[in-house]
Amino acid sequence: MIFLTLYIDLIGFSIIFPLGPDLLRHYLTTDGSGGVLGWLLVQIAAAAHALGNEGHLPEVFFGGVVGSLFSILQFAFAPFWGGLSDKFGRRPILLFTVAGTAASYLLWVFSGSFWIFLLSRLLAGCFGGNLSVATAAVADVTSRAERSKAMGLVGAAFGLGLVTGPLIGAFSAHLNLVAHHPSLAAWGVNPFSVPALIAFGLSLLNVVWITARFTETLPAATRGRAAEPRLRNPLRAILHLDNAPARRVNLVAFIYAIAFVAMEISLVFVGSERFGYTPRDNGLLMGFLGVCSIITQGYIIRKLLVRQRETSVLMGGLAFSAAGLLGIGFAASPGMLYLGVALLAVGGGLVNPATTGLISLYAKADEQGRVLGIFRSLGSLARAFTPLLAGAIYYAAPGRSLTLYILATVLTVAAAVASLNLPQPVK
Repeated sequence: MIFLTLYIDLIGFSIIFPLGPDLLRHYLTTDGSGGVLGWLLVQIAAAAHALGNEGHLPEVFFGGVVGSLFSILQFAFAPFWGGLSDKFGRRPILLFTVAGTAASYLLWVFSGSFWIFLLSRLLAGCFGGNLSVATAAVADVTSRAERSKAMGLVGAAFGLGLVTGPLIGAFSAHLNLVAHHPSLAAWGVNPFSVPALIAFGLSLLNVVWITARFTETLPAATRGRAAEPRLRNPLRAILHLDNAPARRVNLVAFIYAIAFVAMEISLVFVGSERFGYTPRDNGLLMGFLGVCSIITQGYIIRKLLVRQRETSVLMGGLAFSAAGLLGIGFAASPGMLYLGVALLAVGGGLVNPATTGLISLYAKADEQGRVLGIFRSLGSLARAFTPLLAGAIYYAAPGRSLTLYILATVLTVAAAVASLNLPQPVK
């Protein structure tokens, strides 16, 4: 039940991924160089000039800025929704936040101007922090011995949704309602309303699915015992988390997330610049990454955790990831690039369930939502600033992609050092 909830949610979330450059061109046509978009592009152009790349870097930065705003709000709200679900239960919070996500997509359908589109993304970011609630529900319904294996299925739902969503977005972007019904433009309908409508429909389906099939997972006796879920400074909540092992695993996951996101935003440029990859070639490469990740999190991790402890799986995943990042950085042929991507996908497929499982096992039953919310919040923080930082390094540093991937490898090694001597959780 939770797998399908997450899968549907992630499809709607990732439909927008392939649309960035076209969205920018559309709103430049409708809004011109004034207003919020004009101000934003002036800042991006200045940054591109300072980095010595005024070609397609502004488009990359545009997508990064919009994505960063979304992730910043996820960073702020993930602990809030998680804590609220500890107090009132998972089902009502899931229903409320999925309905809010649907409202954000409906606003996108009618976003005839850039500021309405931006508002829709900000609203989606606020409610998108509900992934911590679904993850906490997994912790509620699994035994401690099965916890990390179940988190592998959560990761598989993420991977499958992030593969399916962009494919739907790329296909549906060619269906322009305004071209066939120009009068709809007066209502704010735009060339991207069909992807938005699909995302809206999926969210409504999720609301119906949760209403009909989702049974509350948090026992009534456990609710309300957690601390008041105030929307306080998320960084303070993270730094003052009174659970030393969980705090250290959060640090490991955060450092690793920076390295992994740096790869995500730069991989298509590596393929394009080194091997002349077309969008189709890059789509196949990203699909290969997603399939390897799904197989690892949906199958391999479940077999490994029968024999290995979470801490051992975590170290193995970090070793695979470091090898994969170096493989991509030094790739001199498409075969070597695919090998590096496979190693990194397997590594990430081991690291993510292991870290999520360890944090859940270290946390008490009445704080699963809050602690896992902090974990999701840190992942969103990494996605908030890494695209811009990695883009700047990629386009300004000597050696370009090689420099970026060596730095990502160093971060992965640092995460491995931070994970040494983690205590074994009680099962």
